[in-house]
Order: sequence, then C-alpha cells, then structure tokens
Amino acid sequence: MTLAPELPPPRPPERRREARIPARVEVRFTDAVHAARVLHAYSLNFSLGGLCLRTRRPYAVGRPLSLSMVVGGERLPLEAVVAWVRPSDGAVGVRFVNVGEGPRARLAELIGTATGQHS
Repeated sequence: MTLAPELPPPRPPERRREARIPARVEVRFTDAVHAARVLHAYSLNFSLGGLCLRTRRPYAVGRPLSLSMVVGGERLPLEAVVAWVRPSDGAVGVRFVNVGEGPRARLAELIGTATGQHS
C-alpha cells in the first residue's frame, strides 16, 4: 500500500483588490480616542485600498482613523477603518474609505514609482 503525500491546506481566497507594495512610509494619524494628539507609525506595505501599519497601540477592528501618509515632505490625507489586527507582531491593517480622485491618483502614482511602472 502506498500513501499519497499529505497536501497543504488550501489557502484562503485573496480578498484584496490591489497588490500591496512593501514600503516603509511615515503615517500620522488620529482617531476619536486620541484626537487631541497626532500619533506616528510606519507602514509595512500599502496599496490603493489600504495599508499595514506597525504600531504599539491596540486598535479594535472597525475603528475609524484619519491619517496622512508622509512621502517626500508631502502629506496625503486619507480616511480609513481598521480592517484587522495582529497583536503578536504589532501590525494593524487599515482599509481606506471615501478616497477622492486626487488622493487615489497620488496613491497610484506612488505605487507606480515604487514598482517602476510610471504612467
């Protein structure tokens, strides 16, 4: 009798619409609880749909955030909501919401620069 090798479990379907670009970008943000002060963190990656932050503060899924990505001295303001948290490594995934055409075009330009695909 021969046994077939055990297959790895199937991967969950990818839910992101856009590919994430690995990039360390400064992010300044506020939320309703910390509105009086600006918090700083750095992205691990970003896309047109959101970004992954490394932060020491715990955040609940669904919490809205107002943030700015700081690139080359330019601040790109964005609204976001916490989509997932990974307390084990201090990572938080945020999904951008209500992104206007100007910020979306700038994000696309940043992604194109990071990947070498200029429009």
